Amino acid sequence: MEPVYIIKISGNIIDDEQRLHAFLKQFAALEGKKILVHGGGKLASKMAEQMAIPQQMIDGRRITDADTLRIVTMVYAGYINKNIVATLYSCGTNAIGLTGADGNAILAHKRKHPVIDYGYVGDVDAVNAELLQQFLEQNTAIVVAPITHDGKGQLLNTNADTIAQEIAKSLSGFYQTILVYSFEKKGVLLDVNDDTSVIATMNKEKYGQLKAAGKIFAGMIPKLDNAFSAIDAGVGKVIIGQAEELPLLINTISGTTIEK
Repeated sequence: MEPVYIIKISGNIIDDEQRLHAFLKQFAALEGKKILVHGGGKLASKMAEQMAIPQQMIDGRRITDADTLRIVTMVYAGYINKNIVATLYSCGTNAIGLTGADGNAILAHKRKHPVIDYGYVGDVDAVNAELLQQFLEQNTAIVVAPITHDGKGQLLNTNADTIAQEIAKSLSGFYQTILVYSFEKKGVLLDVNDDTSVIATMNKEKYGQLKAAGKIFAGMIPKLDNAFSAIDAGVGKVIIGQAEELPLLINTISGTTIEK
């Protein structure tokens, strides 16, 4: 099957204009079918502060009330998404920016939790693989903002790592799916303060042992959980590594490759 690259870019890269531009040049140069999923970085928090709208985070997840939903929609689906699309065009790549509401791309439901009210936070129910295929077959790069909808008119703020995983899973029956989580570190590190301590390959057994021993940085656990879920669902390959090394990641020369 033909490969398709689903690449998630972290907020720390989005916050750094030079690093983002360097990454997008590499993404534009990547041959073949490709999808870029992005988060929001710190801009939404800065705008909320300027507008005196209190923000609450639990385990790195934003509690999204009605005012916050308006801000993240404007920032994620508006400025950040369109800035990325415009930059890709400047690099010679045909691109389109989507949210989950556009073309019914990603359907979700409001998160239910026994204790915490996350507000307008969505968990993915379905990805419109046929819509994504139409753009991919036209050699159009897709840039996805982490805003979904519930099919009843309600927008929802949705975790970008999860969106990338769900897109990869939905396309795995049609393409050889390669899911890449790119961020500021060189991969999954044995020592979070040592960039040379990259774990080259990770399977479930090794992951369980390292997690039990407290050697996996807490912020990396959701990414790894998503990665193993993707592999279990038929995604061909999952790689975690540094955004600036995208060509090396694609060829598994750097970063951490996830195995069953």
